[in-house]
This record gives sequence, C-alpha cells and structure tokens, in this order.
Amino acid sequence: YNDATKLTPLIFILSPGSDPVGELLIFAGNMGMDNKFDSVSLGQGQGPKASQMVQTGMATGGWVLLANCHLFTSWMPELERICEQFNPEEMHQDFRLWLTSMPTQQFPAMVLQNGVKMTNEPPKGLRANLMNSFLKMDDATLRDCKDANAFRRLVFGFCFFHAACQERRKYGPIGWNIPYSFTNEDLTTCRRQLKYFLDESVGGQIPYKVLQYLGAAINYGGRITDAQDKRLANTMIKVYVCEDSVVTEGYKFSESGLYYVSAGETQEEILDFIRGFPLTPKPEAFGMHSNCDISCAQNESMALLENILSMGGSAGGGGGGGGDSKEDVMGTVAAELLQLTPKPFDFVEVEERFPTLYEESTNTVIKQEVIRYNRLLKVMIATLPQFQKALKGLVTMTEELESMGNAFFTNQVPENFEKKGYLSLKPLSSWSKDLVDRIKFVQQWVDGGLPIIIWLSGLFFPQAFFTGTLQNFARSQQIAIDRLGFSFNFLNDQTPETITEKAEKGVHTFGIFFEGCRYDRKLARLEDAYPKVLYDEMPPCNFVPEADRKPPPGMYECPIYKVLSRKGTLMTTGHSTNFVLNLDTPTDRDPASWIRGGVAGFLALKD
Repeated sequence: YNDATKLTPLIFILSPGSDPVGELLIFAGNMGMDNKFDSVSLGQGQGPKASQMVQTGMATGGWVLLANCHLFTSWMPELERICEQFNPEEMHQDFRLWLTSMPTQQFPAMVLQNGVKMTNEPPKGLRANLMNSFLKMDDATLRDCKDANAFRRLVFGFCFFHAACQERRKYGPIGWNIPYSFTNEDLTTCRRQLKYFLDESVGGQIPYKVLQYLGAAINYGGRITDAQDKRLANTMIKVYVCEDSVVTEGYKFSESGLYYVSAGETQEEILDFIRGFPLTPKPEAFGMHSNCDISCAQNESMALLENILSMGGSAGGGGGGGGDSKEDVMGTVAAELLQLTPKPFDFVEVEERFPTLYEESTNTVIKQEVIRYNRLLKVMIATLPQFQKALKGLVTMTEELESMGNAFFTNQVPENFEKKGYLSLKPLSSWSKDLVDRIKFVQQWVDGGLPIIIWLSGLFFPQAFFTGTLQNFARSQQIAIDRLGFSFNFLNDQTPETITEKAEKGVHTFGIFFEGCRYDRKLARLEDAYPKVLYDEMPPCNFVPEADRKPPPGMYECPIYKVLSRKGTLMTTGHSTNFVLNLDTPTDRDPASWIRGGVAGFLALKD
C-alpha cells in the first residue's frame, strides 16, 4: 500500500486456495476506510456498475475493489481505458483502485506494468496451514461462545479439515479428482455457523450432523463438482467434526496418533501444540497409504521433465558426438508408427456379421467400437505419410504436421490423434503398442463373435458395453432397464486364460487395476497395498444383471475410471469421459477408510 498512489492500481494475483478479500476488508477498517470501501465481483453485466464505482471513488476518495478480473475478460479493454484516463488533478488523494485476478493473457499489460503486484500463496504443509488458521483467531474469538470448550475443540476440527482439504491437492487425483480452490472464507463461515448453533443450543445438545452437512456439503461442497469428491468431503468431516472430538480427551485424527485434538484454552497454547506436529506430514495424516508419497513424487518429476522437454532444442549438438538430429528422430518415429498402424476395419463386413437385432444389443456395441477405432486409424494413415513428405520438403509443413513432429520427438501422442482417439495417459511408445493390442481384441470379436471374457481396457467406450449387457437382460426378461444394476462375482481362483466358457448370466471381464489398495484373492477382500506397489490387478469378475438390486453389507462402492487422471467431462450422452461405474468390492473395514484413502479402479495405467 505504501508503494501505491492514486494513479497506481494495486493488483492481487490470485493462486488456488488464496482469497485476499477478507484481509483487505480488515486492512480497510484499520485505515479508517471501511465506510468508503466499495467492491464488485466482475462478471457478465457488471461492467457499468464497476465503471460507476471507479468514477465515484475518484471523486470522493474511496477505495474500489474490482474482484475476479479473469472472469470478465471482455471488459478488460474498458478497464485499460479507464486507467489510461486517470487525471491526477481530478482525482481525490485517498482514492485507491484494487484489482484481483488469476493469471490470464487478457489482463491489460499497461495496467499490470503500472500497478503494484501482490500475491498471497496459501501456506504449504499441514502444520503451517493450521498455524495460519489460528494466528487469525485471538483469545477473545476462542472464548466468544456459550460453550467455549466445545467451541475450541470443534474449531480445531474444522481447521484440521480445512488443512486436510488443502493438503490433499498435492497428491494429485488420489487426493482430489479435481483440485479445488478452498479459501479461508470457507473456514471462517464454518466457525461463525458453529458459534451460532452452540449459542442457540438447548440443554447442551450439539447438532453434529447439521454442522457436518453445512461444512462438507455447503461451505466447502459448494465448490466441489465431482460426485466422488463430494463423497470424500462428507466422509472426511465426520472424522474431524464429531462427538468424539468434544467428549474424548486426546481424540485422534489418524492411526499414528500424532494428530489429535488440542486441549489448549488460549491461542498461544494451541499454537504451541500445533508446533509439535511433524513439519512434513505423511499420507496417513489424511487417511491415505504411504505409497501416495511415491505417486506425488512421480507426478512432480514427470511435470518437471515434460517442461524441460518442451523447452529443449534439437537433439545432438553440444558434445561432439554424432547423435541423430531432431528431424532424424521424428522421421524414424513416424516410419515405425506407420508400420505398426493396423488397417481400418471393413465396416460393410462388420455390418453383415453383426446386424442390428432387438435381442442382441452388443451387435450395436461392436459396430460403434469399429466406427470409433476406424476414425483414429484413418487419421493416422492419412497424416503419417504426409508428415514424412513434409519432413523431406515435398509438401508444405503445416501447423498440424509440425505439432505432430514435436510430439514424436518428445514421445507424446499428437493432438490430432488424441482428438479422434481413446482416453489415455500413456507416452507415444506405449500408446502405439496398446493401440495394436486393442485392435487385436476388437478383431477377435469381429472374427469370432462376442468373446468368452471381455478385456475392458480394450473398449473405446466401455459404458456402452455395460448398457448393452443390461439391455439384453431387460429384453429377455421383460424388465424395465431402469430397474437393473450389476452384481459382481469375483473369480478369485481364475485367470483370464483359465476361463474357457461364457458366463451363464452376464459377462466375464478382466482388465481392472486398483490404486491405493490391493485385492487379496485368498481372503476375497480389499487389503492395504504392499509398500512401493502402486497398482494391483483385480481378478476376473462376472458382471451379472440383477433387478432391484441392493448392495449387500460389507462392500466398498469403488469408482472405476478409464485412466488415472480420474476427472472427466460430461458428454451429451450423460456419461463421463472418464468415470465408468461403481464396483461393489468386498471389505472387512468401514468403507470410509477406503474413501479417505482415495481407492479407485482403472482400466488403463500410464505405462
């Protein structure tokens, strides 16, 4: 603030998890500007209001906050025009313009150059996050409740929940399917609601379920868009905000016993207690397996290496060795890929072998699979020779072909292949081999009819296959398909090779991998993963359609995804591009432990 004048905007550059508005309001009060402070969150239709606020502020000497500039990029030229027309002779000395924005290319360069830039990264680490939360509460705040003891203990639970929500993001998809930007305002709202309910409670009855719902489903859940993430938040808060955290002395938040509720009564006592926590928390602090540390390190390393590759120049050079040039590498990769690429399927022949039948919906499924794979194969067969010609200078090197070459050089799948292809996180070398295996599986289906056991990883769109299976059962039994669901029989003593007959009911499947746990075939249930073993293949499973099915007890509803990224977008068919279905998996534990552990199944891995 001391570096700014009435002519220089003060710009908060936002980062996930940071929200400076609360601190700015406190600062305005300290500076005596709380009655002369106006703010607006920018968005469609807010332009005229924002312009009027700035004009009024310049005339009266007020402070004006224009929040979330990145959400109203079409108005940014107008903001630039307003700042260019600042006239010091017509502006009050106390006027200040405050702006908040996520990094965006549309933000006016002139405003950014002339303004005072600030950023406030959220604290990293569980201990630092808790310290930050309690440094903003003084003793008066911690005592300001009818039931001060319960208030302090539940506030500590909410703070731990907030810190856990923030810290799980560093583990990637196993932490949250989508990394959300939770802020201190979410925590402050929970604290205020807690005070209200404790002050209004009759006979000391604390409405734990109400507090849990408000915290997980509304205050934090309002930011959450993924169904599995909502389930995770609802599960997490029951650990931190519950009756045991109030009535049980030393109630533990994790199995190690390192994290438990503070009995401190003052801010300093609670801060001293938090300082005793480990500086770097282990995954068990959040209910996750120790292998998550390996996944986290791998993700960070891969991101770093990908950035280094993207900035790299041509191969060879520096040392005096005779390494291949960048063009040589791209040409070799293109030639090998063209040689590996299978021929497209003859759709006319497939149509004859699998006509559209009322009683056999999987005929439609295989035809849809052939159509989707043919689109990808045709693009590959058309563009790979073109790229080879462009590399020799025989045709123009278009932007698309140049992008293909760069992808070949860095062992990534070209964008034009991805657009027509299936969801995959594999590098190009593994992706090409996987494509050949998939085409072989589909070819076997085309040549010999529906396979004895279905390789789920080989399906372009597995949701359609499951729908077709349910539709066959519905039509054969004259039952509405909306009443049907799958029951799951794990074939613990079988392998895909030992299954030689089709299932009497439903279909045999294989090709699912668990992350965050393992499946014990002898005990026929989920168990903790072995150290340093990140993924475990599930045994073959018989998917059996069943009417009006209710999940049996002792089951964990395990989400199954196509790839490890977990997050997906909703398609026009109502299906997710990534989520496939929930699989009821046997367990002898509370399913909440697997939910907090981020346990899920996948049809394809990265390698």
